Amino acid sequence: MSQYIIKRLILLPFLLVIFSIFAFVIIQAPPGDFITTYIADLAASGSAVDQAQMDALRERYGLDQPMYMQYIKWMSRIVTGDLGFSLDWQKPIKELIGERIALTVMLGLFTFAFTWVLAVPIGIISAVKQYSFLDYAFSIFNYFGVATPTFMTALIIMWLAFTKLGISVTGLFSPEYIDAPWSMARVEDLLRHMWLPMVILGLDGTARLARIMRANLLDELNKPYVEMARAKGMSEWKLVLKYPVRLAINPLVSTIGWYLPLIFSGSVIVATVMNLPTIGPMLLRSLISQDMFLAGTIVMIYLFLAVIGTLISDILLAWLDPRIRME
Repeated sequence: MSQYIIKRLILLPFLLVIFSIFAFVIIQAPPGDFITTYIADLAASGSAVDQAQMDALRERYGLDQPMYMQYIKWMSRIVTGDLGFSLDWQKPIKELIGERIALTVMLGLFTFAFTWVLAVPIGIISAVKQYSFLDYAFSIFNYFGVATPTFMTALIIMWLAFTKLGISVTGLFSPEYIDAPWSMARVEDLLRHMWLPMVILGLDGTARLARIMRANLLDELNKPYVEMARAKGMSEWKLVLKYPVRLAINPLVSTIGWYLPLIFSGSVIVATVMNLPTIGPMLLRSLISQDMFLAGTIVMIYLFLAVIGTLISDILLAWLDPRIRME
């Protein structure tokens, strides 16, 4: 296992380079560039910029160079720890992302924990109590969770929270703590606001993972080794948790690779609707304005999370299932 992990870690830089090429090309694929969008915004407001000014701006930001030269300069800066400069925000990218990454990570971890803490027990109970009232109730919850768009869930829960509980439904802080320095009072205010986006972002994943867990566990419960353990007198719940659950949870563990960046993106639409200060809305704005350096950096973060999540999935699968060997 240790050799496998070392090999994957050695391979990580090469994977990120390959992924970065595809990400940069896709981001550059739409016609025009940041200057084109900037000029269009000026024209919409009644201002005008002549061709000489446009050329000067493109030269200033290096947009007059071929795509491969822009990519090489971008990657060379990333290797040295310089993430570049945001054309849209007119600020260093490291500063922009640094302001939001801590909140994004915290919200992502809370949502991830919420999803798994609910999904696994719901799936187990639904399978063990098949066709019971609880099974039907959880099935209805799962259908609604999967079928309802996340932004619609956000709007409904925000309306209920505001009308019934009288709490703030946007952002992660009360107005007086938005720009305040970090303190225990600000942390407490953050935790009071964290539960709402956590529930909204976690409901969809909870419903999906619970359905997968139920289906896999039902398949395991009908296998001969389970009948043999029952015949030997092992209690039902001890039997279920010791053997079938370990095997049924494998597909859930394997989803960490793609689910981790999805959670940390904060669901761009939901984060935009709720005005969350995470990097998801920043990615959306950078794509609209064609700020390719900022968009590329955020996409690289998601790709890194996907690669790391896949590695974590493989390690956990080998630990949970002794039939899996990485050597």
